[in-house]
Amino acid sequence: MEYPQLKRAGLKTTLPRVRVLELLQSLQNEDGPHHLTAEELYRRLSDEGSDFSLATVYRVLSHFETAGLVKRHHFEGGQARFELADGEHHDHIVCMQCGKVEEFVDDLIEERQKRIAQQREFDLREYSLVLYANCLRRCDNEEKESGSATTGR
Repeated sequence: MEYPQLKRAGLKTTLPRVRVLELLQSLQNEDGPHHLTAEELYRRLSDEGSDFSLATVYRVLSHFETAGLVKRHHFEGGQARFELADGEHHDHIVCMQCGKVEEFVDDLIEERQKRIAQQREFDLREYSLVLYANCLRRCDNEEKESGSATTGR
């Protein structure tokens, strides 16, 4: 089986890399959470029958991040979360009560961020915007009462 993303990134095709990549790709195509911690990825892989260690998952994610295959996010109140780096810029809004993460793209915000950099004579290379808010509808996580932001969507 060929995995051109791994080859382009200069990474060997190993079973742990393939399984983590496949899981991340399947999460991108779902309507559920796809900003997961290494531990959450490890649990899902274990549930699917993979028998490699949590340390292996961390190592794979580290290699993927270095190669530009995944992005690591440090949202408020939680652990690092990972998502595929699909090349399309997007921003995030995070619920501070339940930790839900939603992606969004707004052309006006994108243009304004670029214009601000130009006005201040910066050559914009990379940027991200994270909005922290509270869900207006019922939060998905029952930890809402405790104010703990522990899950990522």
